[in-house]
Amino acid sequence: MKQFLLVIFFLSAFQINAQNNVNYSEVAQDLLQNIMAKKSYEKQVNLLAESTLEDLVSELNTDTKKLAFWLNIYNSFIQISLTENPKEYKDRGAFFKKERVKIAGETLSFDDIEHDIMRKSRVKISWGYLRKYFRPKWERKLRIDGDLEWRIHFALNCGAKSCPPVALFSAENLNKELNFMATEYLKEQTTYNAETKTATSVVLFSWFRADFGGLCGARQILVDYKIIPEKPKDLEFKDYDWTLLLGNFRTIPE
Repeated sequence: MKQFLLVIFFLSAFQINAQNNVNYSEVAQDLLQNIMAKKSYEKQVNLLAESTLEDLVSELNTDTKKLAFWLNIYNSFIQISLTENPKEYKDRGAFFKKERVKIAGETLSFDDIEHDIMRKSRVKISWGYLRKYFRPKWERKLRIDGDLEWRIHFALNCGAKSCPPVALFSAENLNKELNFMATEYLKEQTTYNAETKTATSVVLFSWFRADFGGLCGARQILVDYKIIPEKPKDLEFKDYDWTLLLGNFRTIPE
């Protein structure tokens, strides 16, 4: 009887330890990969729902790990939510505010993930110039600590036709991956009139202008990333096409 109880004790201890050693970065990657491959993703959704704040804080101990993780989470749950109920997109304001992603002991909205975690507690409608203060513990623990990473705007897919494609991100190669996505997206979205020295590009540059160092910074990005041959005198913006488009996936070359 004692031996039997010991076996039960060690099995229980092993199960608890196994649960505590879940690699959530891999879970987020597997979730997105399964969505891309049209495979079941219920296991990954459940693992994320069972995670705790302590779990994620312990694992996501650098900004690079945080960014790769949350990019994969955001893009995955956009695909899940709009595939399950595309009618929600008719009221986009309510769609992005709705708490729906169960993770770290919380239920987060897409606005929580984008503007509070990845954009360092920025007020959504402020061109990126205003910050929120006195934020909840989960946000302070999980948000980016260092400089705001402007390239996320060319990596986040919100389900619209004008959004950047969905790609898989990793902490190990994040800088290269973000550079690729930013370059490809801006090439597709930008035109240049050499006579008037006017660039026309994505309106994300205007909506989140502080993230890019203002409009002057946006114009410099177009030169630095070799999207246009010279720094433009004027920067104009294309209309954003909010037509629902799911399954817009892109593979980042190794």
